[in-house]
Amino acid sequence: MGILRSVGLIFLFLTSAAAAQERREGDFALPNFTFRDGSKIAALSMHYITLGDPKSPAVLVLHGTSGNGAGLLSKDFGGELFGPGQPLDAAKYFIILPDMIGTGKSSKPSDGLKMKFPRYTYDDMVASTHRLLSEGLKVKHLRLVVGQSMGGMLTWVWGETYPDFMDGLVPLAATPAAMSGRNWLTRRMLIETIKSDPAWNNGDYASQPRSLKIANAAFGFGTSGGNLGLQKRAPTRAAADTMLEAQLAAASTADANDTIYQFDASRDYDPAPKLASITAPLLAITSADDERNPPETGLMQRGIAQVKKGQAFLIPESADTRGHGTTGMARLWKDRLTKFLGALASRE
Repeated sequence: MGILRSVGLIFLFLTSAAAAQERREGDFALPNFTFRDGSKIAALSMHYITLGDPKSPAVLVLHGTSGNGAGLLSKDFGGELFGPGQPLDAAKYFIILPDMIGTGKSSKPSDGLKMKFPRYTYDDMVASTHRLLSEGLKVKHLRLVVGQSMGGMLTWVWGETYPDFMDGLVPLAATPAAMSGRNWLTRRMLIETIKSDPAWNNGDYASQPRSLKIANAAFGFGTSGGNLGLQKRAPTRAAADTMLEAQLAAASTADANDTIYQFDASRDYDPAPKLASITAPLLAITSADDERNPPETGLMQRGIAQVKKGQAFLIPESADTRGHGTTGMARLWKDRLTKFLGALASRE
């Protein structure tokens, strides 16, 4: 059994007009956790945030590759979903926002093991989160699993790995097909850029290598933002230079080894062979300008056709969408979520 440790109770205002929602943070320790490749770690710590009453129907919300649970409380995401009268009102649902392995306050390479940390995968993330829910938070069933970007890919994996554990699934900005194309090429480029920097020193650096910021900026501008969105925000070379310089000058808590592991974890993501095993109703939400999951590949259409109760919604491109980041603006799809939830039967 793991060890559940509460680390405090504070109050969170999701929007200026929203009533305060009870927020708790904690850590759940998994002793001698075994990864899919057979490697082990003496104590794997899973950090989490929760909103609302544990007696309410539980909703698992999963963050993107280099994010964390707290990041999903942003104005554009949690501010549109978790407040009074909103689709996932924390007065009606028990919202669970964990930090995945390798991110946030959960166990990660920068805690001390550096490049000796087990080379985890998305399957390891799902397995550890399942234990956090069932053993730590005593959650035996979920009303919904919803995830953004990497969290969306994890949502597909959740549906295949634990098909009876949830009533519904909502993957955001995630294709139900093998990691490939521009998505994998740019991830590999990010990893190799960091590793090729002498300052990285095989992961034994005293300070963060300069290449980390450059690699992250290149990946961000190259795979998120949308063509129309970026053109609107950077209509001139000078405006583009200003955006880039601000990005490179901004304070960052990113760690090079953590970043390498975070992007590498997607290497064997491929839900395609088991899509027919998903039994929960599923709503896949993507955007027409998503650089990492371009709709013209047809991968979403082929994948969703294999899901028994699957449906897809494509957000149109505009100058106000943000490419891969579009689904981070919940106002663009929360009406679809409300409709989906309204038709969702309990499967407990």
